[in-house]
Amino acid sequence: MVGTYPPTACGLATFTSNLSAAIAPPRSHWRVIIVRVLDQPEVETHNEVVAQWIAGDRDSLSRSLAAIESSDVVVLQHEFGLFGGLDGQDVLKLVDGVRKPLIVVLHTVLSHPTSHQRVILDRLVAAAAAIVVQSNDARRRLISIYDADPAQIAIVPHGAAANFNGSTQADVEHPRVLTWGLLGPGKGIEHAISAIALLQHHSSPPTYIIAGRTHPKVLAAEGERYRHRLQQQCRDLGIAEKVQFDDGYRDWESLRALVRSADVVLLPYDSLDQESSGVLVEALASGQPVVATKFPHAQELLSRGAGLLVPQGDVLAMSDALKRVLYEPGLAETMKACARREATALLWPTVGATYRSLISEIVSRREVA
Repeated sequence: MVGTYPPTACGLATFTSNLSAAIAPPRSHWRVIIVRVLDQPEVETHNEVVAQWIAGDRDSLSRSLAAIESSDVVVLQHEFGLFGGLDGQDVLKLVDGVRKPLIVVLHTVLSHPTSHQRVILDRLVAAAAAIVVQSNDARRRLISIYDADPAQIAIVPHGAAANFNGSTQADVEHPRVLTWGLLGPGKGIEHAISAIALLQHHSSPPTYIIAGRTHPKVLAAEGERYRHRLQQQCRDLGIAEKVQFDDGYRDWESLRALVRSADVVLLPYDSLDQESSGVLVEALASGQPVVATKFPHAQELLSRGAGLLVPQGDVLAMSDALKRVLYEPGLAETMKACARREATALLWPTVGATYRSLISEIVSRREVA
């Protein structure tokens, strides 16, 4: 498998790690090896990482290609900008060098790509034995915009671990609104803060928890300026005491406990193109009601009652949706029941089994050919 990988702090690295474990669970005959994508070399601590592919480094690419020759199939995690070069165009160097069947997992399928982005995705589609997307909307875009063969495309959910039971954290009063993930522009946090401010007149106003460190690339480019702007916004609105910026390191169990402790999960993302959201899937796998903007993944997963959808950047609609979930009798419990039902198909063991079936099919097809 090729992608970012822990300890790199990004959602894709976490996804690669979780997917690898789901494909090759303990006591199975499956084995996954990792080519870890990095900007700079690091000391490696994971035995499953057999090579590091350093952006712009030809020798590390050659070593990576040699390392994956022992595999039956190569699973490539793709996101624009993940690899070196303009729009991550260096991914094509790997694709051109791979001699094993290639499964490309597309985490973004742009509806309005630049001509250069279109070239990259067209090349990936042409080279892939199979393409995995995580939503029906992404599949439609691949077919209508990129002329992909429908038979080539598999829809496999993002994956999550069940998080319905366990302790909660009692250090913040209820009701609690939670957003978590790496912090940076485009997450819509400024709109969420304004929406929270509109609810402060209520007899039991919510506390808004924003959990997560600043995205490493944002931190490298501008430091903590974005977080500081958000904190100043809270002060200007007079709600600094009702917004908690939780930027400390949380291990997996601590994060899961935090999610269980929320009354509603808020995804205020600005993007209209986001095809997958690990935060959304984890929220449903925790049985939590969700308020989200209308990005494609949310529209699909929340259409059956697990969440309320609002337009991007619409502070009033966001505030009204939060008000309903937090204060309308019975609504949150109904949404929680829907979230648990949605989570059934999203759990990692199910997702891992689907990938194993897809890989086995491709290997069999190659053997027959």
